[in-house]
Amino acid sequence: MIEVVSASRCVTCDVCIAVCPTNVFDRGPGGLPVIARQSDCQTCFMCEAHCPADALFVAPLRHPVEPGSPLRDEEHLARRGLLGSYRREIGWGRGRKPGARLAVGPELGAARITPP
Repeated sequence: MIEVVSASRCVTCDVCIAVCPTNVFDRGPGGLPVIARQSDCQTCFMCEAHCPADALFVAPLRHPVEPGSPLRDEEHLARRGLLGSYRREIGWGRGRKPGARLAVGPELGAARITPP
């Protein structure tokens, strides 16, 4: 569930507002996105994945974290490298290695185009 919008990192591009499938954000004063309907968040990570400034943190939970939780503390999240961590893990953003290049799966046999 979306927990943090970093005012210091946000570039007010409105991408998170545009990509959110459940309209969780409103445009706040100065263009900063505001978490207006947190209960509508589906924890889809679309906002965090698309944020070019790594200014968002989506906790991998189906409910809001408790007040005072470190998952709501921007300084803690920044220190631990969690702001924008989903985006980094999937390899989105300049200078990052796409996650698909690191994926390991079962060996696939030779493809057959025509019947034997």
